[in-house]
Amino acid sequence: MDVIILAGGLGTRLRSVIKDIPKVMADINGKPLLEHTFNYLEKYDIHNIILAVGYKKEYIETYFGNQYKNMNIIYSEEKEQLGTGGAIKKALECTSEKDVIVMNGDLLINVNLDDLYNYHMSQSKDIESTLSIKKMNDYDRYGTVIEENGYVKEFKEKTYTKEGDINVGVYVINKEKYIKENPSQVFSIEKDYFERVAKEKKLYTYPYQDIFLDIGIPEDYEKAKKILF
Repeated sequence: MDVIILAGGLGTRLRSVIKDIPKVMADINGKPLLEHTFNYLEKYDIHNIILAVGYKKEYIETYFGNQYKNMNIIYSEEKEQLGTGGAIKKALECTSEKDVIVMNGDLLINVNLDDLYNYHMSQSKDIESTLSIKKMNDYDRYGTVIEENGYVKEFKEKTYTKEGDINVGVYVINKEKYIKENPSQVFSIEKDYFERVAKEKKLYTYPYQDIFLDIGIPEDYEKAKKILF
């Protein structure tokens, strides 16, 4: 399997607690978050990790080089801001698989990637992507995914929600369909792609109920230090 990791985040909200470095390089108990992520990926049959990089990419390249254990590291660089969708589209040029796992780089997550991938591949050939979702209580940092019969029906904007499903930032996309459906080079996967294919009933859901932590704010960054070793 190939995995694309979005690793170009500026980490603006973490500037008060980390150096002027990419968010994925935030130190967590002596290792950058990205190294913890690589150790998680090592459990699966991952051949290539494609890092969609931009801001301060040299910190990542210097630290990791082109290999981590038995996994190849390939860098897909944004010369200008392409949005999440555009960054993924560019990174897909580096993949050899027809269906590719994509994940946000600022996550502490434990999605079973084998199960997710097999679940995606077992669905109708009309399905373009499969989105991992998690049920949450009392949240306002995330939008809500409205699911119906295994499909994403719609997305709701961020607001306080007592109970709902959120997009945890790990999904599988069909490379050919994704490129064909997105002629633009700069776009948001969330707004410009997911919302559109959801209306066409081409976005499937994969339920997930294990750990989920987005280190994008200082409070959750500190929580990650108590979980990762």
